[in-house]
Amino acid sequence: MPDSRFRLGEQFTDQFTFTADSIRAFAASSGDSNPLHHDETFARTTRFGGLIAAAGHYTSLMMGVVARAITSRGPGVGLGFTFRFHRAVHAGETLHLVWTVTGIAPKASLGHIIDMEGTLSRADGSVSVSATSKNVEMSAESMGPR
Repeated sequence: MPDSRFRLGEQFTDQFTFTADSIRAFAASSGDSNPLHHDETFARTTRFGGLIAAAGHYTSLMMGVVARAITSRGPGVGLGFTFRFHRAVHAGETLHLVWTVTGIAPKASLGHIIDMEGTLSRADGSVSVSATSKNVEMSAESMGPR
């Protein structure tokens, strides 16, 4: 089996700014009617002090970075993600995402299983979301017909 196209410790990064408009648009397009994502007046009266992003908003961006990383070097698919939410993501925040390759295991029928750990953090380093990801880096042989 050929070596993996990834290396332990390799990192994939991105940065995202969550505007009030992007928070409202994502919530509307995903069918999330929670007023914390739509109603600034209401949201200001809560412990959050303003609009916050829906969890699906930032987790989908986090998953997209993994998908882009895995498929940038050949075919691949995601097997699963876990997310832990540490703090809300507020309108106006810019957050930095880092995914780190933490495991590479050969799998004869597929290619390699690639494990990653990720964090979505504020500029001060405080973590809003931590995550894990398990993916398949597919070999050419695994792409053939079943």
